[in-house]
Amino acid sequence: MPVLNWSVRAVDRALGGEHVYRELLAGEQAAFWLDGSLTDRHSRRVSVLGTSAGPDAEVIVREVADGDVFAELQERLSARSAQLDAVPAELREVFAGGYVGYFGYELKALTGGATAYEAPTPDALWMWANRFVVIDHDQHRTLLVAVHAAGDTEALAWLDRAESAAAGWSMGWQEAPPIATLDLEAHLEQDRAGYLAGIDACMAALEAGETYEVCLTNRVRLPAVEDPFGFYLWQRQSNPAPYSAFLRYGDLAVASSSPERFLTVDDEGWAECRPIKGTAPRSADPAQDQLVAKALAEDEKTRAENLMIVDLIRNDLGRVSRPGTVQVPQLMAVESYETVHQLVTTVRGRLRAGVDAIDAVRACFPPGSMTGAPKIRTMELLDQLEQSARGVYSGALGYLTVDGRADLSVVIRTAVLTGEETVVGAGGAIVLDSDPAAEYDEMVLKATATIQGRTV
Repeated sequence: MPVLNWSVRAVDRALGGEHVYRELLAGEQAAFWLDGSLTDRHSRRVSVLGTSAGPDAEVIVREVADGDVFAELQERLSARSAQLDAVPAELREVFAGGYVGYFGYELKALTGGATAYEAPTPDALWMWANRFVVIDHDQHRTLLVAVHAAGDTEALAWLDRAESAAAGWSMGWQEAPPIATLDLEAHLEQDRAGYLAGIDACMAALEAGETYEVCLTNRVRLPAVEDPFGFYLWQRQSNPAPYSAFLRYGDLAVASSSPERFLTVDDEGWAECRPIKGTAPRSADPAQDQLVAKALAEDEKTRAENLMIVDLIRNDLGRVSRPGTVQVPQLMAVESYETVHQLVTTVRGRLRAGVDAIDAVRACFPPGSMTGAPKIRTMELLDQLEQSARGVYSGALGYLTVDGRADLSVVIRTAVLTGEETVVGAGGAIVLDSDPAAEYDEMVLKATATIQGRTV
């Protein structure tokens, strides 16, 4: 394979992601926007937008039946790393280049689960990011990056075009247009009666000792959206979140406002998960809002849900971490977002020698907060209770870099948009003291957080 070079140009201000996308990426077959601009949840807010272009372009699109995509990505990352010199210093703390995309829930068939349903969307989609823009919102600068072979005039032309266009881009973004209201519950795949019957079946399995917790999910199925990017602009405005993201490949688009970290791996091999279990709606009254947050933090049922998933993730990380390094530095803290309060825990472990980020993904996939515990048996029960593939929803989305890092969200609060329909997944954890009506209401609340009861 040919040797690849880094070409990096700096702009002395933070550009607006919407302008970058429209000017550089809207016409590409594959494009992404990992959007860190509208959240205070990171110590350093960074957005990355890009595509795969030129003679080195690559988009990995796979189904479960195509083989082990985790192993394939390991091989591809190793090969790409061998093609490149060291990552430039200015990129190491923001985005070191690599693959951007998602692992869909049905890849559980590669990690101990079974194939129960076939998703209409790819089970894995990963783009080799060789043309990208890094917006450092806190350092107020932007990096324009091309990864290319020597003599690749197209790559340099792309940088020239980006640099020239950047002179007219601003930090601002336009307000998304208003969207018509809808009756969200009328579009559920499983209606109220059907979902409550599923909860009853979960309770029977819990009482029989087959499982301790079941994350039962549902889907809202809506008409196709004419302008997926416009939908995402509205979504990021109405429900900003730490892991906001927009991915597009042909007529498939993923618009996500996820608050939940699935897994990060840093340059020292520390892996971290931040599971969410526990959700309550925000109140417009500040005093009432504080009471809601306090009640969430103290609710015994919610704390039990969270603790069981924490133990599951400690076990998952323990399979790939050095003995004695798995720890819980934050246990069940309330974090507040535009529409909901969430109960969040942090679990960390340092990866063993010879274990990489994709090994860690495999060990922890699918996210425990989206299955329940114990994971394998509970996934078997879910296959019996749910009526369709989850697809992208409940999987993981983000990046895997050439220098061994990873940052992936849990795909929740997400709309999957195709030319045929728009699908939003939502669910909740069922335990022995669950109130079925309250669980149904929480599922609807989570779906509403994604689309606010609206559609285009």
